[in-house]
Amino acid sequence: MTEVLKTAYSATVRAWVDGWVISRNAPQPVREPWGLRVDVGLPGHVARHIVARPTPEVLHRLTETLTTPGTWLKLCAPAEAVAPLLPPRWAVQDPEFMMTVPLARGIAQVPPGYTLAITTRAGVTAARLLTAAGEVAARGQFAVAGTTAVVDKVETAGGHRRRGLGTVVMKTIASTAASMGARTGVLVATAQGRSLYETLGWSLHTPVTAAVLNG
Repeated sequence: MTEVLKTAYSATVRAWVDGWVISRNAPQPVREPWGLRVDVGLPGHVARHIVARPTPEVLHRLTETLTTPGTWLKLCAPAEAVAPLLPPRWAVQDPEFMMTVPLARGIAQVPPGYTLAITTRAGVTAARLLTAAGEVAARGQFAVAGTTAVVDKVETAGGHRRRGLGTVVMKTIASTAASMGARTGVLVATAQGRSLYETLGWSLHTPVTAAVLNG
């Protein structure tokens, strides 16, 4: 891998972390020798360490150094490459996928019976589809880091799935972020979410393996 590719790869991961902390109102990330640390400070999620290139040496150093239960690792690699290198106390989670897409303005058709609401507060823009009764049927949000829109908390309520609402939310987020000057979108998806995002033009940047240190 060339140095240029390494820089671009790290820049995408860094943009995701920068946008995530805005979206979650978390402390600013701190540089570590192995990557970035976010001191989240929540029960069961004390801190997270994000590693763009988790080599065996890096993972050995991390797992020898980190001892606080509730500490998370976010490793940019597939589970089969990194899980065997983690001690038993580290519980590997379901696969995740960092994805990117070029952003462009567009129009999303809102299905009958729903109203689209877009709000921005403290650097976080939320798109919500509301029922006639004012209930949130689907939602998602993003924060802009540089020229990257970091998409977060995309979900559709149980009684409103399979109606294309997630697609409307994602298209609205992409268009709104583009109108704010963002050129690229990035998110971390579950396996189920990845299928939806691929139909909307998102592509895989890197697999992500999450692991948490048990007590």
